[in-house]
Amino acid sequence: MTRLGDVCEKIGSGATPRGGKEAYKDAGIPIIRSQNIHDWVFQPDGLAFLDDEQAESLSNVEVRSNDVLLNITGDSVARACIVPSECIPARVNQHVAIVRAGKEINPTYLLASLQSKKTMLLSLASSGATRNALTKRMIENLDIDLPSREIQDSIAQVLDSIQYKITLNNRLNDYLANLCETIASRYCNDRNSRLRDICYQVADHVDYDNANQETYVSTESLMQNKGGRQLASSLPTTGKITRYKAGDTLISNIRPYFKKIWYAPFEGTCSGDVIVFRANDPSNAPYLHACLRQDSFFDYVMQGAKGTKMPRGDKKQMMEFKVASSCSAEDLILLDSVIKQRSDNDSEITKLQKLRDTLLPKLMSGEIDVSKIDLTQLTNNHLADC
Repeated sequence: MTRLGDVCEKIGSGATPRGGKEAYKDAGIPIIRSQNIHDWVFQPDGLAFLDDEQAESLSNVEVRSNDVLLNITGDSVARACIVPSECIPARVNQHVAIVRAGKEINPTYLLASLQSKKTMLLSLASSGATRNALTKRMIENLDIDLPSREIQDSIAQVLDSIQYKITLNNRLNDYLANLCETIASRYCNDRNSRLRDICYQVADHVDYDNANQETYVSTESLMQNKGGRQLASSLPTTGKITRYKAGDTLISNIRPYFKKIWYAPFEGTCSGDVIVFRANDPSNAPYLHACLRQDSFFDYVMQGAKGTKMPRGDKKQMMEFKVASSCSAEDLILLDSVIKQRSDNDSEITKLQKLRDTLLPKLMSGEIDVSKIDLTQLTNNHLADC
C-alpha cells in the first residue's frame, strides 16, 4: 500500500485561459475539458482549441502521452481516462487534473487504481468543504495497492484487452450511424411532410419510483454528439417521469446543440427533460430515428430554443420540421438492420463494461491471481493488439 502522490511525477489541475471560454478556437492546440472525459474513454467530440500564444501561456499544464486525466468537478466528477496520443500536445482547463505516472507504476494500472477508488472520490467531491471539487491534496493522499511492475503490467493487459473490444464496437457504431444519416439525407429534397405527420411526442407519465437503474434515461446519461446512452448516475426521488417503449427515439431537450439522441431497444422510463418521439406507424420507427439524427434537425430545434444559459427546444416548433413522409421499403429494411446491429453492439459494450468493472476490484485486490491467466492467449488475440 502506498500513497498515490508518492508514485506519480505530477498531480495538478489545469488552468483557465486568458479570456475564459472566449479564448477557445475551432483549430489549434487542443484544450481538454471535463466533457471530453468519460470512464476509461476520451471523447474527442466537442474538443476546444487554443492559439499558439494562449497554449504557450498554459505550458505548465501541458499533457503528455499516457497521462491519466481526472475530471475534478461537475456532474461527471471522478471520471478518468488516458489521453490518446493523437491529441498530444494538449492542455487541460481548470476542471481537469493531470495525474502522471512515475516509473514505478503502469499508466493503465494507475487509471485502474483511480477507477477502483471512484466511490471514495465521489464522496470527497460531494463533501461540503470541497464544494464538489477534488483538490490536489486529496488526490495525492489516496492510498492504493502497488504490486510489482510485472503484476501491474499483467493487470493492465487484461483491462486493455476488454477496453479495446469496447472501443472497436464504438467505432463500428460510428460507421453505422453515418450510414443511417446518409440514407436519411437522400430524402432531404423530398420533404413533403412535417414531423407531426409521421410521429408524436409521448406523454405517458408514471411515478418516479417506477425508474430502475438499467432502463432509466436522464439528460446526463444521454451522451453528446449522438453518442448514445450510458447508465444514469442517479434516479429521481420525486415527481413524474415518462415511460418509453422499444422503437422510440429519445432526445434531450436541454441544450439541444449537444445532440443527445438514443434509439430505445427496450422499454423503460426517462426524465421529463427527455422528449420521447414515437412513430405513428411502428414499422417506420427506424426511418423516424434516421430523420431525427440529422444535424439539420438539431439546427432547426436551436432556431426555436428558449433561454440563453441552458436553452430548451420548443416542443411544438420541432414538430414542424420538414421531412419526407416515408422512405423506400429497401431503405427501411437497411435502416432497421443498421439500428439493430448498433443496439447489439451497445448491448455487448454494456456487458463488457460490467465484466471490466466486476474484474477490476478482484484484480486490484489480488483475489484473481493474474499469474494464473494465460496472457499469451491475450497477446495472440487481436483484441489485445492495441
